[in-house]
Amino acid sequence: MLRIVTDADCPSPAAYRVPWRIERIYDAHPLVVNDGSAAADFVRVFVVSPRSTVETVHWGQMLPGESAELCLCACDPDDVVATIAWFRPDDGVEYVWRFAP
Repeated sequence: MLRIVTDADCPSPAAYRVPWRIERIYDAHPLVVNDGSAAADFVRVFVVSPRSTVETVHWGQMLPGESAELCLCACDPDDVVATIAWFRPDDGVEYVWRFAP
C-alpha cells in the first residue's frame, strides 16, 4: 500500500560545520586555514574568473591548523569565485564550499 512520506520518515543528517577559515592577509593571496578538528582529505580548489580559464589547485590532505595560500594574481579579485572540495575521513563523503575571496 502507498503512503505519504513525511519529514519524520527521512530525518536530516546532523549539520556539519565547514572547517575552513579565510584570512585575507594580502589582496591576491588569501590564506585558507583548516579550522576544523579533523583532517580534510584530497583537498582541491577550483578558481573561476570571467577573465581566465578554470584553474585547479591540488593541496592533498590538510590537517587541523594547516593553511595554504591561494594565488589569485592572474584574476580580478572582484570577479573571482573559489570552490574548495574535500573528503572527510570519517564518512568518505565529498563536500564542497564556495566563497568569494
